[in-house]
Amino acid sequence: MVFWETGFSRVATEAKVDPMHQFTIEPLFGTDHWALGGFNIAFTNSALWMLISAVVLYAFMLGGMKRELVPGRWQVMVESMTGFIENMLSANIGKEGRKYLPYVFSLFMFILFANLLGLLPLGLVGVHPFTFTSHFTATGVLAILSFSIVLVVGFYKHGLHFFSLFVPHGTPLPMIPLIFVIELVSFLVRPFSLGLRLFVAMMAGHVLLEVLSSFVIGGANAGAFFMGLVSIPSFILMVAICALEILVAGIQAYVFALLTSLYINDAEHLH
Repeated sequence: MVFWETGFSRVATEAKVDPMHQFTIEPLFGTDHWALGGFNIAFTNSALWMLISAVVLYAFMLGGMKRELVPGRWQVMVESMTGFIENMLSANIGKEGRKYLPYVFSLFMFILFANLLGLLPLGLVGVHPFTFTSHFTATGVLAILSFSIVLVVGFYKHGLHFFSLFVPHGTPLPMIPLIFVIELVSFLVRPFSLGLRLFVAMMAGHVLLEVLSSFVIGGANAGAFFMGLVSIPSFILMVAICALEILVAGIQAYVFALLTSLYINDAEHLH
């Protein structure tokens, strides 16, 4: 019993890490003192991986836009992704959905590449991989952008009649004030919930992987017994969680795009 407690304490001590350190935003390339109008405009690891995601996405699209009589695999892949989003918009918005394809497709692909790149065990000039979608500041801006489009479309197309969205058809007259307030609050919460869902899903997965990796290393350093007892099961679970995280990366990008299309549908048709 004493051996078990001593050994387990050793594993816990050697595995002691800060799982939140991976989410720290740090200035890069000596830009920590850059300022503009009193605001810090340092080029951070978050900004770097946003740029990398955008460049990789651009390269992906560029490789699939070749006009070939017989489409290659890359072109088929790009066209399949485009068709996938177009079908989603058609199903949720109708024929009007096609004009939103460039935005929703870009949104979906940008989030997808950001999520996937954050899972790769890569480094760039001494900079560790960083998943900027695990920060609410990033996902919140994307959510506010989508919400702004909904407001612009709703008021441009329907004017003040857009407020009828908050009063469901058939609502009894005495209930209209209460229902209006409830629906309005629910509508205003949409950007918060949209950004929060993606942020929480990505952050939770990365924290879990960090904790498991610390047990793998700590168990291996504590000796053969604890390697078999702690490290190997943790490593097997890590592999499974990594596979799940790849799936979650795609699902969360799809959910973000899907909810955006549903919100735009409300603005278009006032359902």
